[in-house]
Amino acid sequence: MPEVAELAYTPAVAAATAPIYERMKRVVPAIEWPFHAPLVHAINELKRERNAVILAHNYQTPEIFHGVADIVGDSLALAAKATQTDADVIVLAGVHFMAETAKLLNPAKTVLIPSRNAGCSLADSITAADVRLLREAHPGVPVVAYVNTSAEVKAEVDICCTSGNAVEVVESLGVDRVIFLPDEYLAKYVATQTKVEIIAWKGHCEVHERFTGAEIEEFRRRFDRLTVIAHPECPPDVLGAADFVGSTARMIDFVGNEKPPRVLMVTECSMSDNVAAASPETEFVRPCNLCPHMKTVTLSSILESLQTLEPRVEIPDALAARARRSVERMLAVKPK
Repeated sequence: MPEVAELAYTPAVAAATAPIYERMKRVVPAIEWPFHAPLVHAINELKRERNAVILAHNYQTPEIFHGVADIVGDSLALAAKATQTDADVIVLAGVHFMAETAKLLNPAKTVLIPSRNAGCSLADSITAADVRLLREAHPGVPVVAYVNTSAEVKAEVDICCTSGNAVEVVESLGVDRVIFLPDEYLAKYVATQTKVEIIAWKGHCEVHERFTGAEIEEFRRRFDRLTVIAHPECPPDVLGAADFVGSTARMIDFVGNEKPPRVLMVTECSMSDNVAAASPETEFVRPCNLCPHMKTVTLSSILESLQTLEPRVEIPDALAARARRSVERMLAVKPK
């Protein structure tokens, strides 16, 4: 790590990072910026030296999302854009399955995950052995895996999807029934949007499953003119209480296009901060559920990862070839 003196909030660092802070000043208090700015400056300098690019998920904190990320977005956007970079090093500021996906699509590049603890309760809810048992129980039925799964699971399925393209992926198979895993609530939502029969696994995201319909109605009683937009990983009673349901990308587009005066985004809390930074005309009500895994990625861990080029994501070649196929099939599905 750099010496403490090298990470001081000097006048030079203040001047260099002032335009960056301008992008997030609505959500990052000025008193905090002197602590973030030296790390942001050091990371951005080291990226150039390493020919590195930082991909950050929407659930990252604003100082990462707006401060050091080169590419931001939901799982689908990060998967697609990961294939378009000329960088030698990809740093995935997200959770482990996202870094694995980036490695699958960029096998010759160095892919780093800044925290070894950046797991995912949803990805952990199913194994490759579980998929094989599902195939035995439902012979001939194709398997669709949410991208929030391990490489081992991706290697066992027919195609991947994200919350943004799940319906299109399911219907692209041209069959009457599919197995959809691992998110039960997303599977139930997809089932309401298509005539294809959905056989669901019972995995859940520990962030989204904590929201309740009663909680949403309580927010409506407390706040006038409240528009509720929810992620389809939430339970059905939450989706039923929402004004709009969509992937993280579609939620962002909704705020940007509709410009509601007051909005509640029923998803991971940092996403509201990141959208609020670019939406001064909208007041954000925050039911703050944080992803404990995503939050293990910090500016300090990103800097250390760039310095050491560790931890690296490595996937055995034979496994990667099988898993890559399901991701590439997803990327080939054209949106409606």
